[in-house]
Amino acid sequence: MPGTRTGVRPDASLAELLARHAGRTPDKAAVIHPDDRPASAGRGTYTSIDYAGLAAQVTSCAAGLRAHGIGRGTRTALLVTPGADLLTLVFALMHIGAVPVVVDPGMGLGRMLDCIRRVGVQAFIGVASAHVLRRLRPRAFAGVRSLIKVGRGSGNGLEKLIALGARMPQLPPPDSGPDDLALIGYTTGSTGPAKPVEITVGMLQGMAYGIEAGHFTADMTTTLVTLPLMGVFDLAAGRTVVVPKMNMGRVGAADPALLTDAIQRFGVNAMFASPAVLGPFSAHLAGTDARVPSLRLIVSGGAPVTPGLMSALRAVLPDEARVFSTYGSTEALPMALVESREVLAGPAEGPAEGLGVCVGRPAPGTSVRTIEVNDGPVPHWTPELALAGDELGEIVVSGRAVSPRYFQSPEADAEHKIRDGGRRWHRTGDVGWIDGEGRIWFCGRKSHRVRTASGDLHTVRCEGVFHTHPQVKRTALVGFGPHGEQRPVLCVELAPGTEREQWPRIEGELRALGANNAATKAISDFLPHPAFPVDVRHNSKIRRELLAGWAEDQLTGSRRPSATDRALRVVPLLGWAYLAAWPLLPWDHVALTALWWVDAFLSVVVHAAQIPSALRAEQELATGRRPGATAALTMLFGATWWRRRGRTAEEVAA
Repeated sequence: MPGTRTGVRPDASLAELLARHAGRTPDKAAVIHPDDRPASAGRGTYTSIDYAGLAAQVTSCAAGLRAHGIGRGTRTALLVTPGADLLTLVFALMHIGAVPVVVDPGMGLGRMLDCIRRVGVQAFIGVASAHVLRRLRPRAFAGVRSLIKVGRGSGNGLEKLIALGARMPQLPPPDSGPDDLALIGYTTGSTGPAKPVEITVGMLQGMAYGIEAGHFTADMTTTLVTLPLMGVFDLAAGRTVVVPKMNMGRVGAADPALLTDAIQRFGVNAMFASPAVLGPFSAHLAGTDARVPSLRLIVSGGAPVTPGLMSALRAVLPDEARVFSTYGSTEALPMALVESREVLAGPAEGPAEGLGVCVGRPAPGTSVRTIEVNDGPVPHWTPELALAGDELGEIVVSGRAVSPRYFQSPEADAEHKIRDGGRRWHRTGDVGWIDGEGRIWFCGRKSHRVRTASGDLHTVRCEGVFHTHPQVKRTALVGFGPHGEQRPVLCVELAPGTEREQWPRIEGELRALGANNAATKAISDFLPHPAFPVDVRHNSKIRRELLAGWAEDQLTGSRRPSATDRALRVVPLLGWAYLAAWPLLPWDHVALTALWWVDAFLSVVVHAAQIPSALRAEQELATGRRPGATAALTMLFGATWWRRRGRTAEEVAA
């Protein structure tokens, strides 16, 4: 149910559109965001800035950036807390034609620093803690010529930057063409190394058009954002952006009561959020009987929106509200969309039948096809590549909202891009099929397929069959062993309140479900897991490579400690025993007293210092153990419980 475009012209840059709205509606609120005043009665406090004020801040900030040596084409790393300051900085960088480099800290410190190093950033804007990191790990920032500190602990760095620019000439945004580089974004790295994606001016315009034409109508004037990029598009369209009180780096921890309060207080019409946010949000509305009469549009992405979640949202929203599941990636957004009414009227039964998840029809301005699944490059497009609609294949996409290339990554280009005259098709790495009504069905990631002797099993296609069980929260199909001979295993996360003692019965019922479907009858191993490891950005993408290692260990004992490992664990226990024996020690004996203090240092201080490494190792081992239990084990055994025969947990997992 496409909407009506509300002010995004395909030939105007986003910075130009912001300036245009400032001229037309200068007094309209542009951004409403939390401030530092004490909250009252559990409600957050907010402040706002109108379009005239935001545009003035952006142009002054842009002039300040120029004064720091940042100009057109300067690759600028942004490690700034998501929120109003980040929106100002992104528009200011676009205003001068600089290239923001957006890296998600949730991918892990080492991977994040590697991403910054590979791009060769030339300027760095970050909060105080990010600048501490820069000093500790200087190699990743070797090419940086300009440094700017913002956020808390920066002495009002952004305000000083704006004040500096206000005293300088205010220049309009430079002319730009559709092929000019606008920003560099990174993939999550959840299915391989994170890749730097070139997002051009033309791609941003295509993204803005697809989002507007696919979702919004002209009467929607206020949006709540839980992802900063969506706020950029909302401001380019002239809407009021409400930034809720939440940590956008940890969306799964968002307080639904605070989100509800912001929606009610500011009359929010539309909301973009991942399923990890929308699940608790719908449960909060249902459990408290809170009402959000102004909310008429929800757009979700980052992971498929289940029919169950769509039903839960429809039950608590106004009757006229629309709920969209949007399918896309860093390289192409949006690719497809589907509204809840269409899903619940028919395709909702598809997952249980082993058809995959319906992600909708291609977004406006986008073309989608499927090609044969293979891991080799496809350099040129030919008509024979496209499969028939109902054949399972790799999903490929083309259009203005599709990135033309990766940044200085010819190997990634060869793997994911197909030349077709003056256009390029992007290989998404997703497997699916297209039905007779033109709807796309997502069946899983190509890299996640389990390659058994009897054929490939696709994760999402298989998992949907088992999600019908009322005591199953979610499942994850993984495999281990050589390709072509992999052993499939279904990992199962039980619904809250389900006792572990019920597992034998539940396992039998899952086996029966699997045996009755051709897509899942080859699965014979089922393992309960306490809590799946997920990515930080969306808090919903399962890290299957970690689960695969865990499942192999459960079934084969590949990670079980050796006799030597067990013997080493006795050493810290003896240390604790010696500490406990202090009342019996002859304290006038210098050597024994000194040994006791050394033992205390090793058992307490050193073991405590090893807890962060243990938590990282535990994540790689994917056991689902709670952090408190991990810390207790580390205090008791030190590193001996997760370092085995000189190997770290990461090496064992590999």
